[in-house]
This record gives sequence, C-alpha cells and structure tokens, in this order.
Amino acid sequence: MITKLCKPFLPALVFGLVGCASLHSFATTAGPATPVPTYRVGDRWTFQGQDGFLAKQRWVETHEVMAVDPSGIKVRITQKGDGIFNVRTEEWSAPGQVRVGALYDHEMRYFNVPLQRFDFPLASGEKWNQWVRNADETMKTDGTINRYVRVGGWEKISTPAGMFDAIKLGVVMRLDDEKFWRGPTICTYSVWYAPAVRNVVREERDANYLEKSEGDSVRTQHALLQLSDFTSGSR
Repeated sequence: MITKLCKPFLPALVFGLVGCASLHSFATTAGPATPVPTYRVGDRWTFQGQDGFLAKQRWVETHEVMAVDPSGIKVRITQKGDGIFNVRTEEWSAPGQVRVGALYDHEMRYFNVPLQRFDFPLASGEKWNQWVRNADETMKTDGTINRYVRVGGWEKISTPAGMFDAIKLGVVMRLDDEKFWRGPTICTYSVWYAPAVRNVVREERDANYLEKSEGDSVRTQHALLQLSDFTSGSR
C-alpha cells in the first residue's frame, strides 16, 4: 500500500525523533533488564497483522521454532491472508542475532554478519547502531542497511493474546533500495518485547521514501502486528 504526501518527511528528522512520544502514548516505567531467552523446538507464536491506510490488508502470521542446535536456531514464518501467502525460514546464530531473515516485509536477506534484531539482555537506555551488508534474495540485490535501536521503558500492553509486561524499543532503519529517482526507504518502528513469551507482542511499522525530483514523501508501510496466541515447545 503506497500513498503520497505533499510535504516531505525528512529522514534526518525521523532519526532525531526516534523514541519520542509520537510513537505511543502509554506511560513507561523503569524495570529490570530482560533475560536472554531460551528457545525450544515447537515454540509457536501466532500474530494478527494488517497493513494499509484506508483499505487494510489483513493476515495471520505464525512463527515456529523448527530446530535448536549448536549451529543456531531455525524459525519457520508463515503469512496467510488477503492475497498473501508467504513462507520463509529464518536462521539465527543466537537469540536476537539474525543470519538469514526479513527486515522490512517478508523479503529474505542474507547478512554478512548477524543482524542485531535484539541485543539481549535488553535494558532501558541501551542503544545500538549497526551498518550491515546484506543480499536480498527476493529483489536480487545487495547493499548496506543501517539499523538504529533505542530501548525504552516497561509498559503494560494489551493484545488479543492477553496483557503483558513488555519493554519498548524504538527502531529506525535506512534500507539499501535507493534509485536515481527516489531516496532510500526509511522505516520507523515501535516494538514491544515480552519476556513471558520470549518474543514481540506488538509491533507498529511505518515507512516512507522521498522522491528526488519533487521532494514528496511516499508512504509505503503503515502496519500493525499483535500477538494472538503462544504455545511453548518441548524442553
């Protein structure tokens, strides 16, 4: 879903505002750092997803741990919904460290060093800023992306799966898809991670790019992902 705005939404401004109140209105509280999660074969998370502005595209997304061994963790992710059917298998070298996986939508990317999706343990005030080379299997391209994360405080988050104590992360990404006529996609995400389910329970995603000729901002993503069910696997 793409919509064009008359006024530009400058990437520099996005980077400056990450973590500000514009992302969410819930109050945050200080708390302990999250533990490093231990994943088990059969761990399964089900999410309700939607994307779009006026007409929304909806889907159900499942994440299931398929293997845990000394080489890492493999997670199969399936999306089914309005004109959507995608299946991919992500590979993590360790919890939060992605060797192969999606970054923006359902595209498969191969990272030359693991992408730090989460830098466990997560503690309020922590920040990391990563530049990483990757190859995008879907688009048959390669380049360097920038991903900046700031860890906020703890919040009570209501989801279809129930209420969770979750720590909030503000994420800003600069993708590697710049063209001669447009700038790179800038993603501004809010992510809530809950130790009780060892995963994200809510994620809000917005993305845009600037047209170089007119300077207009084109919005490419306005999505919401919420946990609807969690089943713990075998020990």
